[in-house]
Amino acid sequence: MTFRPTRRILRILERDRKVMLTTTRVPYPFVADSIKGDYAFDIEGNKFIDFTSFISVYNFGEGPREAVRNAVKSQSEKLTHPAFYDFYCAQPVEYAEKLLTMFPKGFGRVFFSNSGTEANEAALKFSRLFTGRQYTIAFYNSFHGRTMGSLGLTSSKPVQRRHFGPFNSVVHAPYAYCYRCPFGREYGSCGLECVDYIRKNTLGKDISGKEACAIFIEPVQGEGGIVVPPAEFVKGVRKIADENGILLVSDEVQAGYMRTGKFLALDNFGVKADIYTLAKAAGGGLPIGITVTRTSLGDIPAGSHSNTFGGNLASIAAAGATLDYVRKNTESIRRKSRENGALIMKRLSEMHERYEIVGDVRGIGMMFGVELVKDKRSKAPAVMEVDTILKSCFENGLLLLPAGVSTIRIMPPLTMSSQNIERGLDIFEKAIKAANSRAGS
Repeated sequence: MTFRPTRRILRILERDRKVMLTTTRVPYPFVADSIKGDYAFDIEGNKFIDFTSFISVYNFGEGPREAVRNAVKSQSEKLTHPAFYDFYCAQPVEYAEKLLTMFPKGFGRVFFSNSGTEANEAALKFSRLFTGRQYTIAFYNSFHGRTMGSLGLTSSKPVQRRHFGPFNSVVHAPYAYCYRCPFGREYGSCGLECVDYIRKNTLGKDISGKEACAIFIEPVQGEGGIVVPPAEFVKGVRKIADENGILLVSDEVQAGYMRTGKFLALDNFGVKADIYTLAKAAGGGLPIGITVTRTSLGDIPAGSHSNTFGGNLASIAAAGATLDYVRKNTESIRRKSRENGALIMKRLSEMHERYEIVGDVRGIGMMFGVELVKDKRSKAPAVMEVDTILKSCFENGLLLLPAGVSTIRIMPPLTMSSQNIERGLDIFEKAIKAANSRAGS
């Protein structure tokens, strides 16, 4: 397959540019229409192997789709908007009770909103309420959303923050991005200087530990380039939080909901948070944001936070059907994730050995990043090559998304067949090989 956009597709792109405010778009003309099996289809019926899960929303592919559709249809025939934060309603409560069975013991409070950034906004406000403190710590290269509160935490790309500051109540610290260690050290002999930095500088010079209400952490940095930290780093951050009475907030919006092989991505590191945020895959394709807190933190004052559409019954029905699917198939999802994850990492590691342009490969579960560089010695980001490779893969039937400065993310549905994993990786390697040849010529 060599894709060429039709006049109909080009016309939609033209109309989009006229009426839509510019957001982030891929450098190829995919006009979405439907999904079936391991494939995404455009409006002309062209099929593409989906290595994006539509930005980690369709983590389970078609698995729960019929159940989600039936649940939403059934609910929509009765009521979709119950004004849940003004009136009582059974369905959001029932879903919250079911969801909490997936969390560690001691978690018993839930707040519903409409997206990941709203879930993080809620966590920001709750952290201040629970602690009576005003400052928040986040990490460089992080992404927690683009609304004003969560944008203060976000720092993965300058364009996301430009024109919107100042953000006076957030202090950033280096994340354990070992391939590009900000201290120029090598993992294994670094002494976890990134953890010491928080003690000596963030809490030693920037602010006092008694002023910080929360540390926000992505167990795996998503938009920042699929950066997987060492377990010792995450444990070190948890220890610092404990030492200073600071709450640890785990942003599970992209990495959670089985994407890393566990329901909560933070569990991969042997650490528990005080507050978790979820979205994306939780809604089974419909908008939802979820903030979950430790019961011991208490409640919030009535009227201090609310949300018009939080707990809307269409999203709750979809989320409930998706959660039922996960609970019923947890072990098979984990097994499939391990098998396909090992397959992907093997192939990516081979590419790392073969091609100078592949600077680093990293991942966990079914969440992978391939960082492209001009050469392995300089590690200079190969920014232009990312778009070239994305376009080439698209033209040959594979959907991919970028991350970070020069990373390509690979996040297929957890249910994808190994045959289509291999086919997708073949297309990807062909594009990598071509880009590598051009770079060396």
